[in-house]
Amino acid sequence: MKKSITKISLFILTGLIIFGCNSTKRVPDGKRLLTKNDIYIDDKKDNGEEITNQLYQKQNSSLLGYRLRLNLYNLAKPKSDSLFRDKMIKNPKRYYRKAKWLSKKQVKRLGESFLYSGLDNFLRKTGEAPVILDTSSTKKSIRRLKSYYYNRGYFDVTAQYKIDSLDPKKVKLKYNINTGKPYILDSITANISSKPLDSMFELRKRNSYIKSGQRYETSNFNEEKKRITEDFRNNGAFRFQQNYVNFDIDTIGRKYNPNVTLIIEDESIRFEDSIQTKPFELYKISKVNIFTDHSPTNPNAAIQDSITYNDITLYSVNKLKYRPKALTDGIFVTKGNYFSDFRTSVTSRYLSNLKVFNYPLIQYVEDKNEKNSLIANVYLTPRKKYTFGFSTDFTHSNIQDFGISGNTFLAIRNVFNGAETFELGFRGNIGSSKDLANPNNTFFNISEIGVDAKLNFPRIFFPFKTDKIIPKTMIPYTTMSVGYSKQTNIGLDKQNFTSSLSYNWTPKRNMTFKVDLFNIQFVKNLNPSNYFNIYKSSYNTINEIAQSYPTVNSDYFNDNDDLIIEDGVLGFVTDVANQEVPITITDAKSLLSIMERRKRLIENNLIFASNITFTKTSKKDLFDNEFYAIKAKVESAGNILALIAKASEQLQNQNGANTFLDVEFSQYIKTEFEYIKHWDLSRKKILAFRAFGGIAIPYGNSNSIPFSRSYFAGGTNDIRAWQSYSLGPGASGSFLDFNEANMKLTFSSEFRFNIFQQLNGALFADVGNIWNVLDNTTNKPSVFSGIKSLENIAVGTGFGFRYDFNFFIIRLDLGFKTYNPALEENERWLRELRFNKSVLNIGINYPF
Repeated sequence: MKKSITKISLFILTGLIIFGCNSTKRVPDGKRLLTKNDIYIDDKKDNGEEITNQLYQKQNSSLLGYRLRLNLYNLAKPKSDSLFRDKMIKNPKRYYRKAKWLSKKQVKRLGESFLYSGLDNFLRKTGEAPVILDTSSTKKSIRRLKSYYYNRGYFDVTAQYKIDSLDPKKVKLKYNINTGKPYILDSITANISSKPLDSMFELRKRNSYIKSGQRYETSNFNEEKKRITEDFRNNGAFRFQQNYVNFDIDTIGRKYNPNVTLIIEDESIRFEDSIQTKPFELYKISKVNIFTDHSPTNPNAAIQDSITYNDITLYSVNKLKYRPKALTDGIFVTKGNYFSDFRTSVTSRYLSNLKVFNYPLIQYVEDKNEKNSLIANVYLTPRKKYTFGFSTDFTHSNIQDFGISGNTFLAIRNVFNGAETFELGFRGNIGSSKDLANPNNTFFNISEIGVDAKLNFPRIFFPFKTDKIIPKTMIPYTTMSVGYSKQTNIGLDKQNFTSSLSYNWTPKRNMTFKVDLFNIQFVKNLNPSNYFNIYKSSYNTINEIAQSYPTVNSDYFNDNDDLIIEDGVLGFVTDVANQEVPITITDAKSLLSIMERRKRLIENNLIFASNITFTKTSKKDLFDNEFYAIKAKVESAGNILALIAKASEQLQNQNGANTFLDVEFSQYIKTEFEYIKHWDLSRKKILAFRAFGGIAIPYGNSNSIPFSRSYFAGGTNDIRAWQSYSLGPGASGSFLDFNEANMKLTFSSEFRFNIFQQLNGALFADVGNIWNVLDNTTNKPSVFSGIKSLENIAVGTGFGFRYDFNFFIIRLDLGFKTYNPALEENERWLRELRFNKSVLNIGINYPF
């Protein structure tokens, strides 16, 4: 096997060398391939990304130094359809035979088909044509390089280039840039004819992007233009535009220390056939109108109803369907205030967030009755009040031989005339299973039903006002939700109830808070004794183990010598636990894993929690590749129920824990923190990093964390060298089906790069693990006992491919166990760094 791998590797390496030496195969005679660009800044080489991006012509792309795309292009036959035609011309008999059989048109298409041209077309499209030296592009690069440094204050910059011939068909370019001495700004003054604007500028000029003693930067002057324009337009300068901001840079007699004068000239106004100028003035809002049922197709429809509330007039073509306060709360353009772009933007965001209207239109017209006044008209186009949808699906699983599931949902907008939205969904499933008891011999012998409801209020729904703490500009809303589902003859006949009351608000555009005043999850299994009827693989494994030991109590078996469900199975497992039936370590691990999985799946849960989540990101849009994101969460559960239990002096169960509705409630405190950072290295190269830490500590009524709130490691979006739930806790060996714990640390980094077109690659490293801490776990390898336990952090490395479909990404990652803490200490590093020990992950979009 080793010899075969060596031969294959040698063959691939030889092929790469052959293709690499033939890089000029498609370079025409008399032309030369551009192999390299070297840039020297003041005699120092600088091929940094930002500098090389100024070049119009760059050498062919490479992957780890190998020009893959160029060599793919060179493999393609040039004009393969022309070669096919030539072949037919040289052999007319063959052409006529094909034409007689196919027709002349089909023969022509045959030459364009994949059989003759498809592979070559694919190679040309996937590959990259050789970059031929073009001196006109080189001269453009010189001009752009000079402009690049000129805009950074090097006004005396000079640039030249030199062509170095490597052989008759290969060249490299050398650019020499002499920057000269930079220009440093001296005094900065302002010349603003409008007194209101001049006062405004002086009030906030400390925020200026240009300062005395600073090197000249064109970007700083552009930012200052934007700052001034934004400041003026947020404080009443309705007619002001950025093109009115100009700078005079005086270098006369002050070659390297120019004086800067900010100039804002008068406003230009067209009056009939002439243009007049006058100093800018500030505008206030004299009136605000809301058109609640505006129709773009019939904008001039007659108004039938109107009302004035809080100095805002609401108009409606039909009868007004909204409580005035529900709409005026979201209008931040108010009478008596100065015109403001910011207030306009926040108003649009608030009204859009209601999900009752299409994107609002806000227009301003001058009030002819008042000087320097504006009338704000807000046009709202309502969405449909009712939206209904449904879907059906056919299913098959290890429980159901055949099943039909259906979902319906109904959305109602403006439920209480306060712009509220209500969503109601029903789901159901009927199925057939031959493994379950079926005394009536009916085909559909299992079923599940569920209902979910959610109500959204566009405000903080609370007994007292919260406007001073969470103002309307933060776009607050409240969500109430409730859900219930019930299974019959399916699995464990589970009942599931959920409910929550959540508050959400946005202090800034990229910052959000979410508070769950309460979040309830209640799960009760009505038929846990049915477990081994459902999970047949688990039953068969225990049955085979029991049958292999003659000392097992014969009362545990039925007439077919199989373990009786459930008494026989539990009796056998109990005897093993009490060491009444000695079995091998391997079989003991199998039993422990199966019973641990059963314990988790039949577990009843009551979680009554409250939490707060904070998120912040600097990401501007989907195309922003350099940003950070922070997420922090704190959750507490069981405290209210503990107070109720204590006040009612409720009896404890046999485990010494309080119960509610015959279910032990969970009590714990949990906190999480996640940090993500992306660096754009340009040329479609990105470095991404993520850190996550979380811990959940049980106390009071609990000595462990419920499964739904615990942590696991491994999987597509975690430590990719391990499958989900297969890593940890600590160095325990992860032999259980569901390895989980109450503490987690993970760190991941990933280098992403473009291979060609939509195909991208990645190299990644994931480190981390889960541990048990301050709970009822006594297994030492699983417990976090301090800094020393960090030696059990697992390391996974690997590579992956991503194909970008623009609207989503298909991702394949191959992870290798680089450091496995479950192995013996001297065998942890690199012992499993091979393909038969790797883990393939298939996912949608990036892992972080």
